[in-house]
Amino acid sequence: MRKKLNSELGRMSIEDFRRTGKNPVAVVLDNIRSHNNTGSVFRTCDAFLVEELFLCGITPVPPHRDIQKTALGATESVSWQYFKTAEEAIRILKEKGYLVIAVEQVEGAVELQDLRVEKGKKYAFVFGHEINGVSQEAVDLSDICVEIPQFGTKHSFNIAVSAGIVLWDFTLKISALR
Repeated sequence: MRKKLNSELGRMSIEDFRRTGKNPVAVVLDNIRSHNNTGSVFRTCDAFLVEELFLCGITPVPPHRDIQKTALGATESVSWQYFKTAEEAIRILKEKGYLVIAVEQVEGAVELQDLRVEKGKKYAFVFGHEINGVSQEAVDLSDICVEIPQFGTKHSFNIAVSAGIVLWDFTLKISALR
């Protein structure tokens, strides 16, 4: 095997990215404190063709060198907005017809592998603070909650890892409906 050259990867330009169809999904970051986590989520949103990223509360916003360090330019390709609270972003998404899904360990949460997606629906995933998770107020406004099953001694993933797992799973499921 030979590693591919960057020129062989078929990456689209930022202009092409902006014009291409996106997956029917938005991401809400509820009070993420790490610039690196925020940058990593930007990059993941680019990779999975997320429609829009909502940065809320204390979540850092571009431009910032620590965001750029992990985003690797995705702050230029991914559409994003800032809101004072996640609740404000969630209300707007609901008005636009999105099914809002908090990624949090709560009573009655659906395990991620059991989440069913439907063609023609729009989805928004809410990811929370590195220690406190998704705020209770955002959970209360969400339509459902999903939990990523875990099998070791730890009870949570890093926010950027969670976003990658959830968006990969969603992309597989929505792609199967096309």
